[in-house]
Amino acid sequence: MKHSRSKIYAALIAAPLTVAATGLLIAAAPATHSAMPTATAKPLAISPETLNVANSLSEAFRNVATHVLPSVVAIENRPDTTWQAKKPTVNDDALGQNPFKGTPFEDMFRGQPGMQGMVPRAPRSQGGIGSGVIIDSAGVVLTNNHVVEGGGKVIVRTQDGREFVAIEVLTDPKTDIAVVKFEGDSNLVAAAIGDSDKMAVGDWVVALGQPFGLESTVTAGIVSAKNRGIGITDRENFIQTDAAINPGNSGGPLVNLRGEVIGINTAISSRGGGNNGVGFAVPSNLAHWVSNQLVTSGKVQRSYLGVAIQPVSHELASQLGVRARGGVAITNVMTGTPAEKSGLKTGDVIVKFAGHAVTTPQQLQLAVEQSTVGQTSTISIVRAGKPMELPYLAESVPGDFGSSVSQKKNSDGTKLQSLGIEIAPLTKDVAKQLGMEDQSGVVIAAVQDDSSASEAGLEPGMVIAQVNRQDVSTVEDFARIVKADSDGSILLLVRGEHGSRFIVVNN
Repeated sequence: MKHSRSKIYAALIAAPLTVAATGLLIAAAPATHSAMPTATAKPLAISPETLNVANSLSEAFRNVATHVLPSVVAIENRPDTTWQAKKPTVNDDALGQNPFKGTPFEDMFRGQPGMQGMVPRAPRSQGGIGSGVIIDSAGVVLTNNHVVEGGGKVIVRTQDGREFVAIEVLTDPKTDIAVVKFEGDSNLVAAAIGDSDKMAVGDWVVALGQPFGLESTVTAGIVSAKNRGIGITDRENFIQTDAAINPGNSGGPLVNLRGEVIGINTAISSRGGGNNGVGFAVPSNLAHWVSNQLVTSGKVQRSYLGVAIQPVSHELASQLGVRARGGVAITNVMTGTPAEKSGLKTGDVIVKFAGHAVTTPQQLQLAVEQSTVGQTSTISIVRAGKPMELPYLAESVPGDFGSSVSQKKNSDGTKLQSLGIEIAPLTKDVAKQLGMEDQSGVVIAAVQDDSSASEAGLEPGMVIAQVNRQDVSTVEDFARIVKADSDGSILLLVRGEHGSRFIVVNN
């Protein structure tokens, strides 16, 4: 399954027009047989109450479209500064070609049914075509970073056909949010921003935008899920919806039935490039927090904690003394960070931040980052089965924080047959090779296929820092602790190229 981004060349399908015309000709052809008797169909019997409910919902959708569409814009990112908007034209050379050739969607649409007769809307380039929503009538549009990235000439086109050239484009790649500024006029209409936290699974939503370049398109659906992470941006807590979102919708608004923007359409999950009923939008609260900072200061200031964390599984919960699944486990506390100053330790499980329950690492990360620098919040943790509360003073994240290091495999060590791994000392030379000069522990030299260690996800080159919550610095320490608990599961704290995490291995 591919998570497609909506940077795409719009296309018109010419072939069905011929079919439709042919159908009309056939329908108009004179009959060759005598007329057959016909009967007038009776209207479907439906209760007034049922019809009123349906009409009320239809009216709600109609009102949303009327209210929000004037705020929805098309965005063109064109590297060619001499480009001017053109009407789509049909030419023989274009027929039968893939109109998305040269774009990220070329492979997705290669060999797809219906590609014959599709015509590019404009000459191909490395630019993007997407949507946006006006959030300030002075000339400020909220959209996706991937719609405007690349440094091209950004053109904003309103619903009534007016075009404006961007005078400033501000972006935040971490959230895939961007702001486009242009010199507007008195006729621009800004959309209202709603509270995405108030949306619940099952609520009606409406998506607006320019799918495949088809302007002023409106689709409806419900909130299918919240707080989704799909691995396409650094910061994710997407709203999932089944409202039809197609390529070209990126940057357009997802709104509630009050006409308030509660999300910015960002991605679809599709096997063929079109809508499969699985779309994702950046929640309006996050998009608004980012856009406000971009507009006022040109950049996004984030706070940080300074820990490595992972989700708490059922197995891990019992090992860490947590009664039920939930919270996030700390696998490493960086020196000199707000986390260390707060008193957090490796093995602590964070269950609340600033009074709000924490269920995923993404949720904690976003909550911490949006803390005001200099503000103190309370972190609720479970340490060795006991609940505790610690103060957290928000600090701005340093520019070089979070850089990763590459790691190499090691060899030569002591085999532990019960786990199926070979352990070696973490010498200074080995630590330097692994980029872990400031770490202690033992290094995994080899992992036996089909062993408990292999099934748990252990790999050569990982450094084991703790066994059953006890620090280890030698191979003898490791073997002694493992032998003492030969009949049960073993909790390992490992450090690897993807950071630190706890792993439970059956002994």
